[in-house]
Amino acid sequence: MQAQGQVRGTQSFVGVMAAVWKRPSLTALELLWRWTFGVLALGLVWIFARDFVLSWAIKIPNIGPLLLRGQIVARGTNDVLKDFWPILGALAVWGVFAGIGQGWVLGRWDRTLRARRGAMIVLAVLRAFLYAGLIVLWLSLLIAIARRDVWAAMDRRLEPAYVPGFALVVTTTLLLFVAWAGASWMLRIAPVLAMARDLGPFASLRAAVRLGPLRAKLFEINLVMGVVKVALIVLAMVFSACPLPFQSVESQTFLTWWWIGVAVLYLVAADYFHVVRAAAYEALYQAHRPPTGDATL
Repeated sequence: MQAQGQVRGTQSFVGVMAAVWKRPSLTALELLWRWTFGVLALGLVWIFARDFVLSWAIKIPNIGPLLLRGQIVARGTNDVLKDFWPILGALAVWGVFAGIGQGWVLGRWDRTLRARRGAMIVLAVLRAFLYAGLIVLWLSLLIAIARRDVWAAMDRRLEPAYVPGFALVVTTTLLLFVAWAGASWMLRIAPVLAMARDLGPFASLRAAVRLGPLRAKLFEINLVMGVVKVALIVLAMVFSACPLPFQSVESQTFLTWWWIGVAVLYLVAADYFHVVRAAAYEALYQAHRPPTGDATL
């Protein structure tokens, strides 16, 4: 049998995948809280922002030329800035749902964990805002690249530099992906520490930084989870495109239901892996947990 220090993070990850698969109630709980938030959010958007959504839906058939010139990006940015405070409020509400829901799932996974709803909510809100900031940074960099290599050249009636621009987009995306994977594991293990050690949100973040050699294994799992997410997106795109060669003999209704089914399958698979990551973090921590009174981990 391998010593604990020799067990790679991905080895424990595979074992936890099987354990979570054998306990479908965990994924069901994850689906329940995430989809409850989604249904409520869609309902509120339809009630209070229906005209805004419909106005953008009308633009979709003509989005190609607008996107090429950057006009749709400028309009979208202005619309988002006008609705800045509602977006912040939605992120905060998401944090409340996520904190309660993730604590619920972790508590069902390991009954010895203590309920720390306040700490879980604060950590979930912090993670939501940081992730939103990352998305804003990513989009800002993509817009800057498009403005320099495509839109500015088109305004001067020059040939746009599509290849260098695309290479910069890919490089920027990969760098941000690795940076987030290298830093966000602390926000993922902190809720586990809060429930396992009965800590507050900031104390659990400090404890996450002091996990010693366990940090590399947590980073490894986080990186693998990022790759899994990309793989799920690629699979969803492939399955979405499967009926396109037969669209001349298929009705639009069939295609719509097919795409809805693919989207639902993607969301279910993504939620399953969310549970796997949280359970893998908790299992790794428990496997490397020091004896009582030892504060090295």
